Amino acid sequence: MPDALPTIDVVAAVVERDGAFLACRRAPGKAAAGRWEFPGGKVEASESPADALVREIREELGVSISVMGELVTVDPGEGGGIRLICLRARLDGPAPVESTDHDELRWVARAELAELDWAEPDVPAVRLLVDGTPG
Repeated sequence: MPDALPTIDVVAAVVERDGAFLACRRAPGKAAAGRWEFPGGKVEASESPADALVREIREELGVSISVMGELVTVDPGEGGGIRLICLRARLDGPAPVESTDHDELRWVARAELAELDWAEPDVPAVRLLVDGTPG
């Protein structure tokens, strides 16, 4: 049996404003290029998920957020891989207009979230937002 991959904790910001959610499209040349995701990144060894998300959003989008709590954590299963910790967050100022990792930022109404081509780890969070089921 092959060795399991290490589990890597990644955080994602689920930011809602005026009934719409911030979705970001991965830029060409990035993993999962062209697919949509909630913005975020890896949790460093010395960080809590909330601290990592505040840092990642500041680095990636150039804006400040406050973490409001957890939406869902998506475990990779026995084979290891990415554990995606989706945290609800609110903007502490103006909305982002550009990203270091994405070629498009879009505010998407809840009813339209399922229409985007989401990166696989983000799908359970999207389902939870759309119809209340994480699976």
